[in-house]
Amino acid sequence: MVLKIGLPKGSLQDTTFRLFKNAGYNIKLLDRSYVPAIDDPELEGLVIRAQEMARYVQDGILDMGITGWDWVLEQNADIVELTRLRYGKVGFRGVKWVVAVPADSKIKKMEDLNGKKVATELVSFTKRYLRKLGIEAQVEFSWGATEVKPPLLADAIVEVTETGASLKANNLRIIDTILESETVLIANKKAWKDPWKKRKMENIMMLLKGALLAEEKVGLKMNVPSGKLHEVIGILPSLHTPTVSSLSDKDWVAIEVILEEKVVRDIIPNLKRAGAQGIVEYPLNKIIM
Repeated sequence: MVLKIGLPKGSLQDTTFRLFKNAGYNIKLLDRSYVPAIDDPELEGLVIRAQEMARYVQDGILDMGITGWDWVLEQNADIVELTRLRYGKVGFRGVKWVVAVPADSKIKKMEDLNGKKVATELVSFTKRYLRKLGIEAQVEFSWGATEVKPPLLADAIVEVTETGASLKANNLRIIDTILESETVLIANKKAWKDPWKKRKMENIMMLLKGALLAEEKVGLKMNVPSGKLHEVIGILPSLHTPTVSSLSDKDWVAIEVILEEKVVRDIIPNLKRAGAQGIVEYPLNKIIM
């Protein structure tokens, strides 16, 4: 039996392939190909745009896929949301869909969009959102370069952003956030009811979440004089209580701990000064909670 999985093409592709590698799956894609090679004979992959993923999963062309929650809502897709995977094209964060106007625009709040033209790639969701607020605006699809359309081609835009840098660079001002989105793992409803496919998807989900949890963490191990144990442990921020093991020399113990990578550079000198020796930092692929 084979599980058909959709992988996002474009901005999420490299990050997704790296995440799968850390989860234990090697994925290779030749230039101009949309069918990747996966080192698991029980998986068949298809690389497609995240914007289209939910529809193909809903229709059963794919058993599961990775896309943005925004595109699930845009297509109003009837799927099973398995889990959120908090990563994006520039880091491990979600994205926001914001309403933006030129910095000198007279549009100050959402109600000012009445009778205006709004350009966006997120057309269906934007229309539903404005309708819910009682705002009548002309919402048209943008094929790209949405930030450059105001004020000549549109009065306002609804655009996705992670940092807001591109909007600022185009002299745009945010007036509202209409949606916060994350990367999601989704499944076809019929496939989710199949016992074999469900177990396979659960395994993939577990490994991906473990790989994502490990992304910004490292392992640290060291030898410590027994008399300095409490002082060293007091320096260590850890995921759980550090593992302390006895050594052949009864005057020494070994400590192993998992911690945020960003704190390592600050605490290693302190650990050394407190008496730790043989300090080794190592990367992690997965943390299964």
